[in-house]
Amino acid sequence: MKPARIVITGIGLTAPNGNSLAEFRQNLLNGVAGVEKFDVRYMGQLLAGVCHYDPLRYQKKKEVRVGTRAGSISIYCAREALADSGVNFEAMPKDRVGIYIGCTEHGNVETENEIYNISKFNYDTKYWSHYHNPRTVANNPAGETSLNLGITGPAYTIGAACAAGNMGLIHATQMLRLGEVDFAICGGVSESIHTFGIFAGFKSQNALATHDDPKKASRPFDKARNGIVISEGGALYTLERLEDAQARGAKIYGEIGGYHVNSDASDYVLPNPTRQAECVRHAIARAGMKPSDIHIVNTHATATPLGDIQECEAIRAVFGEGCPDTHINNTKSFIGHAMGAAGALELAGNLPSFEDLTVHPTINVDDLDPQCALPGLVLNKPVKAKRVDAILNNSFGMLGINSTLIVKRFVA
Repeated sequence: MKPARIVITGIGLTAPNGNSLAEFRQNLLNGVAGVEKFDVRYMGQLLAGVCHYDPLRYQKKKEVRVGTRAGSISIYCAREALADSGVNFEAMPKDRVGIYIGCTEHGNVETENEIYNISKFNYDTKYWSHYHNPRTVANNPAGETSLNLGITGPAYTIGAACAAGNMGLIHATQMLRLGEVDFAICGGVSESIHTFGIFAGFKSQNALATHDDPKKASRPFDKARNGIVISEGGALYTLERLEDAQARGAKIYGEIGGYHVNSDASDYVLPNPTRQAECVRHAIARAGMKPSDIHIVNTHATATPLGDIQECEAIRAVFGEGCPDTHINNTKSFIGHAMGAAGALELAGNLPSFEDLTVHPTINVDDLDPQCALPGLVLNKPVKAKRVDAILNNSFGMLGINSTLIVKRFVA
């Protein structure tokens, strides 16, 4: 028996350069970046991708105060995705809804804040917040979302480093096909900019981007790239089995075509292009496709000097020959690296290409690194594609986790 067809019916997001899919997409096509100067405790002003959504749109002030930034982002994106899907959520059995949210890390923000707060009182732990434990458990973003929406089905986060955004959609697809749920809210979120530890960590690795102009700081593939711009954000989707979506007359953004997840098993940080290429090939094979059937490849490239080269080696191995209609782009050049939200946001930015046949570019490439030169690389300006029937989204993470997700144009 063939596995159930799974389709995307709703998208909700907040990114450093947009708080809806329409705004985000328009800024990607217009070359509008969302990086700015940001005050980081103990470190001063650094560059970051900061979201400017309204947290009180779906939460009360006390809920925002008691909860977390990751939970707030999740609630905003989930509510926006539900509204976009047009589903009659109130009539839906809440125990048949699943929430699967990818997250790079969680709890560091709250722990750092609590330690800083009690430092003002000679580290007296009686001033430690009694909300600390529910704020820091790994399932917090999904848990806060379930509380806000009254969902009683499975709700948990998926820790997969910077591959987590893709993993949220992959896991939801699997659960829908297994019949564990009938409706899924899934994707990835990040609150990373609110912890000084991640900035300090990347700085200690000489991997933190600097530039006089914040908008030009994130520059994958450029010779002058010098590191990662850390960002926050989120993108959550509603996924359904095709027959359920059709029965209610839902609009369909695309269909999950294929996916694969593997591990490098070779280094804590340095990516392995051989394993990355294997991940891409397996996803394409699962989709019943060949490389030339993919029309957009969204790269993970974070603008680290070696990481970009390694990924380009992997992409070249798969798409280097015989793929004249394959376009390659990068979304981090606009928004920086949104960690657990990265893959989910990057997919969202490309999905409208099914309708307008336009491929958004990689910006800030003033001098292309020859080692990052790829056939079909879209630089600085959008291009029109002959066709867009399949989008492949790469997301790779520390400790060698790789994820590739393919979304196809929906054809009834």
